[in-house]
Amino acid sequence: MTRLFSLLLVLPLLAPTVLRADDTATKNAEKPDAAKEETKTVKWAHIAVKGNYPEGPELPGVFGGVSETLGTAVTRITKVAEDDDVEGLLLHVHDPNIGWAKLNELRTAVKKVRDAKKPVYAYTDTIGTKGYLIASACDKVVMPEAGMVLMVGLRAEVGFYKGLFDKVGIEPNMLRVGEYKSAAEPYTRTEMSPAFREELGAVLDGYYGLITRHVAEGRGLKAKQVEAIIDSGPHTATAAKKAGLIDHLAYADEIDDLIEKANPGTEVKFVSKYGKKKIDTDFSGFAGLAKFMNLMMGIEDGKGSSNNPKIAVVYAQGAIMPGRSSADLFGGATMGSDTIVAAIDKARKDDKVKAIVLRVDSPGGSALASDLMWRAIERAKKAGKPVVVSMGDTAASGGYYISMGADHLFAEPGTLTGSIGVVGGKLATGKAFEKVGITTSVISRGKNSGVLSATTGFSDTERKAMQAMLDEIYEQFTKKAAKGRGMEYEKLEKLARGRIYTGQQALEIGLVDELGTLDDAVAKARELAKIDADTETDRLQLPKPTSPFEQLFGPLEAQSRSRLAQESLRGAVRSELESLSPALAKHLRATRLIEMLTKSDPRLVLVPFEFDVR
Repeated sequence: MTRLFSLLLVLPLLAPTVLRADDTATKNAEKPDAAKEETKTVKWAHIAVKGNYPEGPELPGVFGGVSETLGTAVTRITKVAEDDDVEGLLLHVHDPNIGWAKLNELRTAVKKVRDAKKPVYAYTDTIGTKGYLIASACDKVVMPEAGMVLMVGLRAEVGFYKGLFDKVGIEPNMLRVGEYKSAAEPYTRTEMSPAFREELGAVLDGYYGLITRHVAEGRGLKAKQVEAIIDSGPHTATAAKKAGLIDHLAYADEIDDLIEKANPGTEVKFVSKYGKKKIDTDFSGFAGLAKFMNLMMGIEDGKGSSNNPKIAVVYAQGAIMPGRSSADLFGGATMGSDTIVAAIDKARKDDKVKAIVLRVDSPGGSALASDLMWRAIERAKKAGKPVVVSMGDTAASGGYYISMGADHLFAEPGTLTGSIGVVGGKLATGKAFEKVGITTSVISRGKNSGVLSATTGFSDTERKAMQAMLDEIYEQFTKKAAKGRGMEYEKLEKLARGRIYTGQQALEIGLVDELGTLDDAVAKARELAKIDADTETDRLQLPKPTSPFEQLFGPLEAQSRSRLAQESLRGAVRSELESLSPALAKHLRATRLIEMLTKSDPRLVLVPFEFDVR
């Protein structure tokens, strides 16, 4: 009992010591947390680069959040440079399917972030040439060890159909003005003419030079080193790191560790889908149902209009055709003269619009439609509205026609432009029909009555009449181009003759004024409109995008619902075919050129319709 009492007396005396020991242990355990409190948490923007980035205003409604435009992507990236709450940018590059001009727009946006002294990391699993050119614009490139860099040079493949036509009995009757005007060659030859091979080789040289220059500058290499890397490609991630193409072998979940090691004392928090438009998906109740229907129809809440002066940006995209522009949800698009002329006229008549920027991405098409749009630009200039052209991936033939009268022409370094020439003709299918037992009897009045017939080829007099029409269109094209460029006609005509150029080459020979992005063109428009640097301006984007329902159904007065079903089915088939066999889909798309030749306008200012260099 005495021993127990003594123990009870001792315990209170020991308790403070035990508690102090526990307190010390707790403090030691909290030391990492205390150190963690001293660690600075920094935000990094996370943006995925993927898709084909269509140009123009964003689709209205819910579809606008699904399909990101080039303008939206550029805005999201450049926003990082101005956001004080964001310390850096992580681009997840998924090898986007884009052209050379869009590539330059994205690289320029990345440069703005780096110029703001904010680091930019690129992460990719496997990447091709264009995707790598975006990644090489970043400070660091990260790839998992199982990844690949598929940068193997350039290859242009042009399909020729004369052998097929000979087998089935189709007779191509094609005329052209300009020895380099090669749009009809796939239908009249089995291989490239020397002139076609010469001009296409020059374009490839231009693109190859862009690749070596961009990679060399971005990775601190010499051009010869880049050429050697390309010639030894493709590369595994390990080989790419050894060659100096990437900086780190790591997985996506390890990137925060890489950044934190490079910036001791920081903890990285990524802002997923940075700057991406959020869609309210609360569709509960009657109000929610109404909101859902508005989104599907492309009806959005009205936005107040400011009193700021405006720069109108008119997007001229797709093959040029008379009538209204058309588009579908599967990527097909034509540029209708009625739509573009109305957009330019709207900008011309709007007192708040001080200048117009025409963003052109078109291989051309109808000579008549091109001329009508050219005239609309002339009217805008006469009304005192400066017009600046910003060329996208392609602004050739008819795409150059509608551009050439502007006050100032910008091209991207990789823009495909020029092709000042004319092509026309038809495919005579009479013999093909005879092979399957279909014969045709003809009664005619007029010496040249068969000039537009798809059954027979041109007679001598019909060919002469058609050639005279093409010659006259070529003369109009070249004279207007010479006047627009302030160039002697003889000099301009030597540069014309249907030859295509890159934007860099076009600058060197005087077909454009400057290399630059859409933002550069807008800045030039402000300058020509004499808008003070301190004055804030708004952009008026035209023409307004059609709603998804209109893209499917078209204007109600223009086509019936049965036509809708047919068009939707064709679009779905094209989309499925593209995924199964891109090569076959490419050849089938060439049939659109045949449709253009036999309908709308037989006089075309058009580059080879399916022109893709990879």
